[in-house]
Amino acid sequence: MVGFLAVTPVALMTLLIGLRGVAAMRTTSDFLVASRQISPLLNSAAVAGEYISAASFLGVPGLVVKDGIGALWYPVGFAAGYVAMLVLVAAPMRRAGALTVPDFAEARLASPALRRLAVIVVLVIGALYVVPQFRTSGLVLSVVSGTPYWVGVVLVGVAVAATLALGGMRAATYVQAFQFVLKVVLFVVPAIWLLVSVGSTVRAEAVRPVEFTHFVRDTPVVFRVDTTIEVTEPAAGLGPGTYHLHSGETLYFRSGEGVPRVDNLDPPGGAAWQRPMLDLGHDGHSLLGTLAVLIATVFGTTGLPHVIMRFHTSPDGRAARRTAALTVVLLSCFYVFLGVYGVLGSVLMPQLYLSGATDTVVVALPMQVDTGWVGTLVTGLLTAGAFAAFLGTSLGLLLAMSGAISHDITPSSLGRLRVTVLGTAAVLVLLALFAAQVDAGVLVTWSFTVAASTFSPLLILGIWWPRLTALGAVAGVLAGLFVSSGLIAVALFGPPPTGLPATLVAQPAPLSVPLAFLTMVVVSQGARPPAWGSTAMLRLHLNERNRSSRSADGSWTVRRTH
Repeated sequence: MVGFLAVTPVALMTLLIGLRGVAAMRTTSDFLVASRQISPLLNSAAVAGEYISAASFLGVPGLVVKDGIGALWYPVGFAAGYVAMLVLVAAPMRRAGALTVPDFAEARLASPALRRLAVIVVLVIGALYVVPQFRTSGLVLSVVSGTPYWVGVVLVGVAVAATLALGGMRAATYVQAFQFVLKVVLFVVPAIWLLVSVGSTVRAEAVRPVEFTHFVRDTPVVFRVDTTIEVTEPAAGLGPGTYHLHSGETLYFRSGEGVPRVDNLDPPGGAAWQRPMLDLGHDGHSLLGTLAVLIATVFGTTGLPHVIMRFHTSPDGRAARRTAALTVVLLSCFYVFLGVYGVLGSVLMPQLYLSGATDTVVVALPMQVDTGWVGTLVTGLLTAGAFAAFLGTSLGLLLAMSGAISHDITPSSLGRLRVTVLGTAAVLVLLALFAAQVDAGVLVTWSFTVAASTFSPLLILGIWWPRLTALGAVAGVLAGLFVSSGLIAVALFGPPPTGLPATLVAQPAPLSVPLAFLTMVVVSQGARPPAWGSTAMLRLHLNERNRSSRSADGSWTVRRTH
């Protein structure tokens, strides 16, 4: 009941605010980029609201519980990505005048084949990013209200699809700006309450953690995903041995019983858990793992299609740059509190590392501190904030995917865009129903990896290197896509590797990103760049005020073929 009481107002406010975009939506440009009239402050709030996803709100604290302090490198990379966006991409992309990333790809290099390939990449990135939003919504609502997993998935899918179909980008902008404020308030205030309420003993344990080896109280552990545990001493009625537990099973551990081991995971609080680096493959390559995550998140941000679309809504390049700068400030206000939930969760709820439900630590913590009405109220607030995160991020991603399908493949119309939104949302809901066992943070980071390996080199070289050719761009995007998605497929379906390959399979960015850049440069050297390449570069970098003519909507476009 608490979950529905918290979620319903957020869903209704999302729909009501989204209706503001209906009256102003008459053309494809209105639907996809809100007629390019969004101010930097409103746009930066919308970008931040879109960017604070399930991976940030719930995933990073959960990764801290599961993987250790090194998981805090994720928000560092997320925020630093906007610095790279500010310097390399924001203003030139707005001056390009495109509506989508595939639009820019064809306009810059006059290649319909590159445009179609870019559409495929948008769909891959979008699926990897949206599915964990839907997946975590189902998981959170099941923990808070005891509903089946599919209820939360369908609820978020319906709310997002209805809002976008009604109001497009303008609706998404108002909703995401509102939800950024909501998420910050509903995340920061409970964090402060938790710090005050837990007491000095828990705060001291959080600062000086001890390895989780024995249960300190009677604890039921509900396994949310299929898990293999190794029992070394009798516990929960099990003798020593290896046990395969299925989702939904419950084990009751008594105070003083030993904690089983979980494959490839270090117990919270131990020496490996406290290491300020990321050992992705759990084989000692922590420096490479940390660099891999930073490469994926920093370069991935510059290539996320829904983030790029957001800058196209700015009136001009200067406004786009201001939007990126303000976004860094707004995100920092949120990210500074992620560690609070992670370290408190490792002290108060370390058993989540056994159950596979570390993503729920944020919404589960309040009831561990206060079982009365205050704890219930704070749980409701955090649940509302979490659903705002699911909705805000899913809006931008679903819009980018629908635009890629309806605008970039076939001639678009408002009716076609609306139908595409509904159909795409239905497919993503179906995919999310089978993704309950994969961490939201892992899936989202993989989407950053694909973006960093494909669109990031395409945009950076397309903006800053006039000798880039269509053939080089196609070859580089294909190389990055195949290597990154291939290694992700191995991580999902293949046998677990060991040693250095385990780190590269867990996070392929150190391999796939340089390969994509190198392939684009080498292949482009063997072909002649477009004759208009220098003119295109000039238009991307020259301030709009210094130009002699402008397009009807105030944007500057490079050459494009149809």
